[in-house]
Amino acid sequence: MAKVDKGLVEQLVEGTISHEDARSLLKMENKDPERFWTYLEILQKRVSWKDKILLRIADHLYIVRKDSGDRVVKCDCGHEFGDYRANWKLGALIRLRETPEEIQEVYYPAEACPDPEWVVIREYYCPDCAAQLAVEIVPPGYPIVFEMLPDLDRFYRDFVDQPLPDEKPDWYRDRTGEVTADWARGKA
Repeated sequence: MAKVDKGLVEQLVEGTISHEDARSLLKMENKDPERFWTYLEILQKRVSWKDKILLRIADHLYIVRKDSGDRVVKCDCGHEFGDYRANWKLGALIRLRETPEEIQEVYYPAEACPDPEWVVIREYYCPDCAAQLAVEIVPPGYPIVFEMLPDLDRFYRDFVDQPLPDEKPDWYRDRTGEVTADWARGKA
């Protein structure tokens, strides 16, 4: 089984990898079992905080395990969005584009713009560093999309063959409704 050069994984993370090298990584018959750990090590070196990265879920966003044992979504800059089982977007700054003029700022030519009676564009930003974290194009009034709720315990146990030390059966459940219920009760 071929071992992947750490420098190639670094280039992949930085976005500087050549087309040929990226293609060779994709075409490996047997994946290097250490590649995931190398990837996490590289990601960890790129952030200033010490919380252990468990999984990268998007550009700038990670699920981390804090010293307290909590698993939270965290931005590159260190901003914490809370429990990874609740949609992190609820803690983001949201820019809503809902007029033809606002939509045309990001779509060109004007003929290519979606009809604002049918869709709105939601842009999600980190409250601390203002990094754009996600974009949704959805019908007006559509609920905020929860894009990823990974079963971390199963992933670590069954796919990378290294169970998490704090594995519990209740980790894998969507807690977004609890957050919004707290808002309704004035506990935000």
